[in-house]
Amino acid sequence: MKNNAPITPRPDLSELELERYKRQLMHRGFTPEHQTRLKAASVLVAGIGGLGGAAATYLAVAGIGSLRLAHYGTLTVSNMNRQTLMTDERIGEARVLQAKDRIKELNPHVEVENINERTSDGNVCDLLNGVDIALSARPNFEERRTLNKGCVKGHIPMIEAAMNGMEGYLFNIIPNVTPCLHCLYPEDDPEWEEMGFPVLGAVSGMLGCIMAIEAIKLITGFGKPMLSQMLVFNTFDMEYRKFRVRRNSSCPVCGNCHEKIHGVSEIKGAYA
Repeated sequence: MKNNAPITPRPDLSELELERYKRQLMHRGFTPEHQTRLKAASVLVAGIGGLGGAAATYLAVAGIGSLRLAHYGTLTVSNMNRQTLMTDERIGEARVLQAKDRIKELNPHVEVENINERTSDGNVCDLLNGVDIALSARPNFEERRTLNKGCVKGHIPMIEAAMNGMEGYLFNIIPNVTPCLHCLYPEDDPEWEEMGFPVLGAVSGMLGCIMAIEAIKLITGFGKPMLSQMLVFNTFDMEYRKFRVRRNSSCPVCGNCHEKIHGVSEIKGAYA
């Protein structure tokens, strides 16, 4: 699992990188140090659909150092209403390979690793090895719960987000600080079907962008990430709400999580 050492900034940004990220460096309080933290960070994106694809895209163009993309399967025609990293002529090819190629076109400075596998008990440790934060973007409970357990065990922050039709939610999981996925959703929906819910590409893309924003805040310490809060929205009538959420001290996943977290959270000062 992750070695729990603080992120070590890479060498100073090059002149080309300073020019590439010039507009985000114009934000008041966003300094080259924040940019080097992005450059030094590694992110697992578990799921490269409309949600994970948008998150990966905007992390890449923001200057994340390394992306590990995990998703099993090939591109289908029915995926194309929400896939911005993939093209029609490559239908039938592995999604993660196409995503890697496109991200390298968008920003050749980003290291990209593609893994054509589902998240499982057998590979979750390898998927999380060396990453600083994980993004949960798979459309099934099993993979999300497996990633949640792996992140809690490895003391790795995770961003949980999901959508259904015009609705969606997002919250950050910080081991020993915030509730985990199991705290809030201890049971699966028995009627849920992985490919049985409606998707408007713009909704999944919007939520993926919010995931990227929260990841950037957690990694750099710039801005105020949501802690023990859940964002819930319905784009049908453009209603957005935030709810306070609490840890379950009896949670079988994170209830005994008492070790101090190090690494991405500690050096950013984004949460205590």
